[in-house]
Formats: sequence, structure tokens, C-alpha cells
Amino acid sequence: MGRGTAELVDLLVLLGMGAVVPLGLALVDEPGLARLRRLWPLAAVPGALSLWLPRGPFATCTAACYALGTLAVAAHAPLRLARTRSLAPAEIAVLTALAMPSVAGLALVAERAGYRLFGFDLDILALTVPHFHYAGFTAALVAGLVCRAVPDRPAARWAALSVPTGTLLVLGGYFVGDWAELVGAAVLTAGMWLVGLLTWRELRPRAEDRGGAARFTGTPVLLGVSAAVLAATMLLALWWALGEASGLPHPTLGWMAATHGVGNALGFALCSLLAWRRLALAPIPPVPPMPPMPPMPPMPQEALR
Repeated sequence: MGRGTAELVDLLVLLGMGAVVPLGLALVDEPGLARLRRLWPLAAVPGALSLWLPRGPFATCTAACYALGTLAVAAHAPLRLARTRSLAPAEIAVLTALAMPSVAGLALVAERAGYRLFGFDLDILALTVPHFHYAGFTAALVAGLVCRAVPDRPAARWAALSVPTGTLLVLGGYFVGDWAELVGAAVLTAGMWLVGLLTWRELRPRAEDRGGAARFTGTPVLLGVSAAVLAATMLLALWWALGEASGLPHPTLGWMAATHGVGNALGFALCSLLAWRRLALAPIPPVPPMPPMPPMPPMPQEALR
């Protein structure tokens, strides 16, 4: 990975640490996360510092501070499961979102220490950090939010299940091989396309300005951008995974970081979380139910004779 690509990846990680994770945590209705979000700079600032230090003990220690913060987030997943006792699709997505930053934190510590964790190349570890901020944390969280907003849509339940499944299959593919990673990428792509389709067709039209208040202006645009970007960025992810598995021509890591990475970070993650933050202040109205069938008129007595 070239120097320019490495610096771009670091900038994407900075965005994930400093903006994406705290924005996402504010959307999870879990006791204790509000306090953790207020304390998040204690983890994010050392984590950001570790990216600009040379590999070694000091960079490892500062990265470990961030990893501890991600583990604190992950600890809320079993607590939430014990509290809700629910494995509904939306809940599975939220639980996955809470757990995924810890994978990024672990990869960051290993990469900053110069340690080839599980034998992985340091470049792969460096790319794992932004991947599990965006494809792990943000994608699963948004899939869960979409499922909650349109609970009667089967596509929403499939999205809330396939995004976490695809993310875990991609993670497993790191250990099994490129073809297994391709399967995970295909499942994740299908789930994210469903998220984009539901956002575009169901949520965007109903995310109208709330009484002309300035803070809600532009929410439909943010939702529209996040949905449209997914169509292109996930196609790139599928192309890259297919090329890695089959040997067919595919984009380089530098090109993927500049297109897929930047698109997912700015176009999908940041836009969608900002939109959902606004919708949390003025929730989207529920999907209107199908109107009931009108009652059958009584048959005339003559017809019964």
C-alpha cells in the first residue's frame, strides 16, 4: 500500500473514530451508551494520535486506549441482549453494530505494534480498521434502523439479517480464503442494496421537513445520497472480491480506497447517520397500514328466496 493510500486510509479512520462512532452511538437506545459517548474523546483522541506516530510502543499504547473504548462499546451487546431477550432482525443488526468496532480496535493495536496478527499482512490489518467502522458498525446499525422504521416490509428484515451475516462471512473469509470472502461480500452487497432501496423508496419520501424547521432541512437529500452511493460502492466491493478470488482484473487497493472507501465513508456513513440523527429528533411517521376492506353490503331478502 503506497504512502498516499495509507494517508487516505488514516483519514477515513479518523472520520470513523471522531464522528461516525459517536453519531451512531447516539442512535442506540441503550442505557450507559450516552455516558460512554460523552467519554468517547478519551478513546478517540489517543486512537487518532496512534495513526500519526511511527510503529512502536508509544503508538501501540495510544492505539490500546482506543481499543479499550471499542471493547466498552462491545460490552453493551451482551448487556442489551440480556435486557431485551430479543433476537429480532433489527436487534441482531444493532448487536452486531455494537460488537464490530472492537474488531477494528484489535486490528489497530496489532498494526501499530507491527505485529502480524493471525499472520495477516500489516496492510490488511490497516484496511481492517476502516472496514469494521463502516461495513461493520455503520452498515449494521443503519440496517437495524431501517428495519425498525419499516417493520412490516420483508425486505427490511432480510436486510437487517443479511448485513450482519455478510459482515461476519467477510471476517471469516479472512481466515478461510478469497472465495469465502467473496460469498460474504455478495451477501453484504445484497443486504446493503436492500437498505439503499428501502431508504430511497420508503424513507426518503416521508422524511419531509418538519414544520419548516431549519435543522430538518435537507434530510431527504441526505437519505437520497446515502442510498444512491451504495449502488456504486457495493458494486465496487463485489468486483474487488471477485477479482481477488478468481484472478480477474479488478481495482487496486489504492483505487478502492479512493472510490469505495471515500464513497462509503462520506456518501453512505456520514450522510445516513446525519439523516438518522435528524429523524431521531423528529421521527419518521410509521408506514401507513393497508386500509381495511369495506364491509359487504347485506344481500336483499329477495335474493335469498
